[in-house]
Amino acid sequence: MPWERLGGKVTSRQTGRLAVIYVRQSTKQQVIDHSESTRLQYALVDRAAAMGWAAARIIVIDDDLGKSGSSAVDRAGFQRLVTEISLGHVGLVLGTEMSRLARSGKDWYQLIELCALAGALLADLDGVYDPVQYNDRLLLGLKGTMSAAELHLIKQRMQAGRVNKARRGEMAIALPTGYGRRPSGEATFDPDEQVQAVVRLVFAKFAEIGTVQGVMRYLVEQGIEMGIRMRSGPLKGEVVWKRPARATITCMLHSPIYAGIYAYGRRRVDPMRQRPGHPGSGLCGHAEDEWLARIEGALPAYISVEQYRANLARLAANDPRADTPGAVRYGPALLTGLLRCGRCARRMTVTYHVDDGVPRISYDCTGARAEYGGPACQHLSGRCLDVFVTGQVLAALVPAATEVSLRAAEQILADRAGIEKIWRLRLERAQIDVDRAQRCYRLAEPENRLVVRALEKDWEAALAAWQQLTEDWHRFCQSAPPALTTQQKAAITAAAADLPGLWSAPSTTDADRKEVIRAVIDEITIAIRGRSELVDVTVGWAGGQQTHEVIRRPIQRFEDLSYYPHLAERITELANAGWDPQRIADQLNTEGFLPARGAGPIRHRLVTQIQHRAGAPITHRRQPLPAHPDDAPRKHEWWLPLLAAELGVTTGTIRKWLHQGRIAGRQETRHPHRWIIHADPGELAELRAHIDRVRGRTTRVHPKFAGDTPNHVTPAQSA
Repeated sequence: MPWERLGGKVTSRQTGRLAVIYVRQSTKQQVIDHSESTRLQYALVDRAAAMGWAAARIIVIDDDLGKSGSSAVDRAGFQRLVTEISLGHVGLVLGTEMSRLARSGKDWYQLIELCALAGALLADLDGVYDPVQYNDRLLLGLKGTMSAAELHLIKQRMQAGRVNKARRGEMAIALPTGYGRRPSGEATFDPDEQVQAVVRLVFAKFAEIGTVQGVMRYLVEQGIEMGIRMRSGPLKGEVVWKRPARATITCMLHSPIYAGIYAYGRRRVDPMRQRPGHPGSGLCGHAEDEWLARIEGALPAYISVEQYRANLARLAANDPRADTPGAVRYGPALLTGLLRCGRCARRMTVTYHVDDGVPRISYDCTGARAEYGGPACQHLSGRCLDVFVTGQVLAALVPAATEVSLRAAEQILADRAGIEKIWRLRLERAQIDVDRAQRCYRLAEPENRLVVRALEKDWEAALAAWQQLTEDWHRFCQSAPPALTTQQKAAITAAAADLPGLWSAPSTTDADRKEVIRAVIDEITIAIRGRSELVDVTVGWAGGQQTHEVIRRPIQRFEDLSYYPHLAERITELANAGWDPQRIADQLNTEGFLPARGAGPIRHRLVTQIQHRAGAPITHRRQPLPAHPDDAPRKHEWWLPLLAAELGVTTGTIRKWLHQGRIAGRQETRHPHRWIIHADPGELAELRAHIDRVRGRTTRVHPKFAGDTPNHVTPAQSA
């Protein structure tokens, strides 16, 4: 016997320590089916006694029965063994074969090294090994390598068998909610009609709403629960109704099973992401072309393959990334996610800010600044662009207004029919629960009061639930009639005929407007001409066509207007003819000129500033005589409008300087709104120097367009 040919390996040093019998089998099924192997491992206690160990010094570690030896992470028994060896308590480790101890090279060589340091021996049915001796260590290394290779071969054969079976569509896969499995193993729709109706409603509402959050809110508002068939526990096989969850809806939309596609290997374990102590962790999704098996039409389908792919595309577009428009949100900016910069081709972002208590929107291209710390590329006020795109969309939808109204009425009726079906199934289920509770109560023995009282409570609870559901059903019928009345149909048709009114109605939310815009427009590209008010807009429609237009944006400086040379020339011409600024402003408004901001008419203050810069003569209207002699301007004093004209600024600038204390002035006695400003030649020089410094500040422009000059067009062209 190998146990008798010990040579000089077993000494008193080892027998004075513990002899550890390590017992392990890979799976719980092996523990049940292969009991002889378990008995053989426990019988090693007698072998240890025959080798010279006292019975009190022999311990059995069997904590790892039913656990794989591929890793030591989840094996408490192996970790206990390693701890005892490290402490120098173990003199002999016995196992039927070395693969019982470890099938991982890392764990195996760590065990050998610890035994060599602690002076412990290893033994199996073939003999006893001393890790300190070269020949024994070489043999132990070879046995460990064979054990690891054997595990690899076993896994390879099992995986090849599973993949081969899956490619035939015979490998059983986990089925999501809405599916069941017959005793023969064939996948089929869930036999519960209500479960099927809710699944179909989820896909229908996602096609309509387009977001997972929107679908979930709709189900919660309608009081619709999702039926989940339990896979384990005491309720295994039963349908449990739960509140809709975002994770459940997301998994449904990503699952190819609902499109009738048999898929195996969609998610596989990545060892780098696996967490110790969590066997189900580390799963990573793979692209469709990397699935191990894929068979279309192998399963009953709730949706088509095309709709499944459209759902995946919509989910990807909803992700807030730089290359996707993102989901529709409730902000007032209508073009979020659709704008692209015509200069750098980056996607533009939206900015909300408050100016004098009024919320404002702007579209900005800040990609270069965010990525490279450069200047901002483009900045555009959002209102002018939203108004332009809204007009384009409404003009495109007007011809199909009648058809849209008819489809809207059909959609309302279809939604109503789907909700009604689920309500009827819920009422039917509640009635079934009442009937079952009633039968159980009547079948119970009357003298068994303990059981009868419990069954009576169950019957009363079922009746109360049925009564509450019936009341909710009646309220639903009153809030949503089963068919549209003649007045409602006429209202839908009238609303379709007045699309602008429907668009601006208080009941139409910004999210609704964005959905309409995204349904007909894929992308909008804008490019501002230098620093002028002109913007080139290219609208890319969903059908592939494009619309090119030039719109006008509000700007800060009137010098940046594309038609500023023509405007200055016209003002100079009228000023040379002896016209005063107010008369010139009225004439410019008549001829169609617009100010820099584009809102309101051109005022005489703007005319005065342009005259001052152009060096044109300024004909002032006679200032009315003061009502009191003390109110007449004295030496080095100016009426506020005359000082503004002298300096070439607006009267608002003069009033701001008064408020800041930059200049001094006094008000008339009888007319406090009229100011007389003191400004001697030195103060006038300081004010002119201040104006030159402020006007010398220039706005940074994208480097690509730093040398561009504004395109000058006539007022008619800019309009």
